[in-house]
Amino acid sequence: MRREHFISSHDWQSDLARLGFDYQGIDPKFWQTHWQNDAYYAFDERQIDTLAEATKELHQMYFAAARHVIKTGDYTRLGIDDASAHLIESSFHPDTPTLYGRFDLWYDGKDAPKLYEYNADTPTLILESGAAQRQWLRTQNLNAKQFNSIHERLLLEFKALKSPHPLYFTAMSDESEDVIATRHLQDIAKQAGLSTHFIDISDIGHHDAQGVFVDLYDEPIEQLFKLYPWEWLVQDDFGQYLASSRTTFIEPAYKLLFGNKAMLCMLWELFPNHPNLLPAHFSPDTLGDHFVKKPFFSRQGLNITLHTPQGETQTAGGYGHEGFVYQQAKLAPSFTDAQGERVYAVLSSWIIGHGTAGIGIRESHGAITGDDGVFVPHVFY
Repeated sequence: MRREHFISSHDWQSDLARLGFDYQGIDPKFWQTHWQNDAYYAFDERQIDTLAEATKELHQMYFAAARHVIKTGDYTRLGIDDASAHLIESSFHPDTPTLYGRFDLWYDGKDAPKLYEYNADTPTLILESGAAQRQWLRTQNLNAKQFNSIHERLLLEFKALKSPHPLYFTAMSDESEDVIATRHLQDIAKQAGLSTHFIDISDIGHHDAQGVFVDLYDEPIEQLFKLYPWEWLVQDDFGQYLASSRTTFIEPAYKLLFGNKAMLCMLWELFPNHPNLLPAHFSPDTLGDHFVKKPFFSRQGLNITLHTPQGETQTAGGYGHEGFVYQQAKLAPSFTDAQGERVYAVLSSWIIGHGTAGIGIRESHGAITGDDGVFVPHVFY
């Protein structure tokens, strides 16, 4: 695993626009702030195989941990109330549709990948990791491969969702990154032959008599993809209708469990010393002076505290009232960029449906990766 300095002379962003992404309303400035255009990461085939196997293993471990929680009813430690537990158990079936998830990993190309956390419910970066990264490779003269079947796998998953009813897509319209990811997925669903509609999350209503959520025209929403966290959804005004609604949600309600960082503690209890896990507990007592404090639920690196013998680094935010987990600190591998500055690289590995599908990398200048992280493409030989 190495970072290669590289300047792309090809205007691949315009290629993406010609593919239709300008229609989805993506601001050209998005690429300037989200994409590193002077570097890429290079792997060998063995390293890619290692990442794929670790991702597959972690995916299976999450399902095993979920089955354990459901069997034992051990929800209290996870900050999950009875109503949410009912939603989780009602959705936890083999035929429940699930589209995707993103494992954020520590990996240096030598030792076993380690799980930082699982963005199972509302992962973004899907456009960058899939279509954009693939288009970047097509326009470079690198004679290399890429671990990236994200677009093809998404097409297959959407084809499996085809029904007489349209598939609705929703996000908060004032969250540009969420809208970009949602519109991109909607575009792939259209390519798969589905009838689709986009609706702002605030415009969804509920028809009590029919027991279904509805759009602005009072049309039933039978299937809904939402880039909106389950922990927010259950707290919203219409959260009271979730249990009785016949609407199929993607991602399903059991992602309320998978996306909960308290599951890191459950995994460590069930699979102690597993090579792909970092020690995680509900208390920092056994972790010494080197740990990360994370809220059960948070996004974009908010409310994270990195504690080291040299002191603490904190990020602000409004998360954490439900509780915190404490994970052994392991700083992401660092590299030197073209300006001679240190950057930290966090690797993201994608699950599409129930299969591994590709990776992406984000760089940041700080040890905590937030929404200011910059996407960097990859290749392997």
